[in-house]
Amino acid sequence: QVQVVESGGGLVQAGGSLRLSCAVSGSTGSINAIGWYRQAPGKQRELVVRIISGGSTTYADSVKGRFTASRDTAKNPVYLQMNSLKPEDTAVYYCSADERAGTQIFRYWGQGTQVTVSS
Repeated sequence: QVQVVESGGGLVQAGGSLRLSCAVSGSTGSINAIGWYRQAPGKQRELVVRIISGGSTTYADSVKGRFTASRDTAKNPVYLQMNSLKPEDTAVYYCSADERAGTQIFRYWGQGTQVTVSS
C-alpha cells in the first residue's frame, strides 16, 4: 500500500510563489512515476507535471517556465516550486504516485492542498 500526503498550499498574491511538498510512504519500491495535478472549481482535473523515475519530467504548457518539480533522494519528498503565480493557477493541487505491479499500474492520490492566487 502507498500513502500520499501533500502540504504547502495557501493564499498568495498574483506574482508570488509557493512550494508544495508531496510525501510518499509505504511500498514505494515499485513507484515509477510521481505527478502533480490540479482541479479548479467546475473543471476537470488536469496534469501539471509528471516525473518518471529514471526518465523525463513533463510539464503542462500553462506552467512551463514558472513551475519546477524536484525530488529529494530516494523519491521522497517531491516538491513543486510555483513562481509567478496567476489567479488562474487557483485550484486544489493533488499529488499522485504510480505503482507498477506486473503489467498493471495503480495510481494513488493524496487528499489535495488548496492554492489560491488573488489578483
